[in-house]
Amino acid sequence: MALWRARAASSPLLKRLLQPASFPSINNAFCSFSTDVAHTSLRDKMTKQMVHLDINLQVGTCMPLASMRIGTLIHNVEMNPGQGGKLVRAAGTCAKILKEPTSKYCLVKLPSGAEKLIDSRCRATIGRVSNPSHNTRTLKKAGQSRWLGRRPVVRGVAMNPVDHPHGGGEGRSKSSGSFGRVSQTPWGKPTKCGRNQERKRKGKFK
Repeated sequence: MALWRARAASSPLLKRLLQPASFPSINNAFCSFSTDVAHTSLRDKMTKQMVHLDINLQVGTCMPLASMRIGTLIHNVEMNPGQGGKLVRAAGTCAKILKEPTSKYCLVKLPSGAEKLIDSRCRATIGRVSNPSHNTRTLKKAGQSRWLGRRPVVRGVAMNPVDHPHGGGEGRSKSSGSFGRVSQTPWGKPTKCGRNQERKRKGKFK
């Protein structure tokens, strides 16, 4: 290949043909065509940049809540700045920004319907989590649940007293002796009255 190039460059006929003065009209047409192509490509690039200037249109972008607008659907939301995503991570779920973060906090509506104030410096991902039909899938048999790593759940009232605080008694009884017993874990910790749940604040953010 290199030998052919050397021979072509040394031939006088090719030198005369490759001179721009020998074909002025073709050369001018080529120059005008190249400039038109350059202008059109530059125009296309500018339009693409203008389309992508609004970063909120890009689904999957991770950015702070302070940079988002009202009504943006988000997921994988942080609770503390730099902690990593903690909220809205299940399949098919999304949260919604209700108010612009004019102050330190941003009001976000979670999939449960609860409204939560989150620090505006926390980051979130724009869009909805994929696979929204995950909860509609039905398992064909018990073995399919075991394939997913889920072990069977046995009721505490069906156990013996040595295995669970709800066990024992005559018939279906949650009491252990003559006195009643509150719902407990297998290790004896209360499950219904031990931890206070966050209540919805009605009428505060209207």
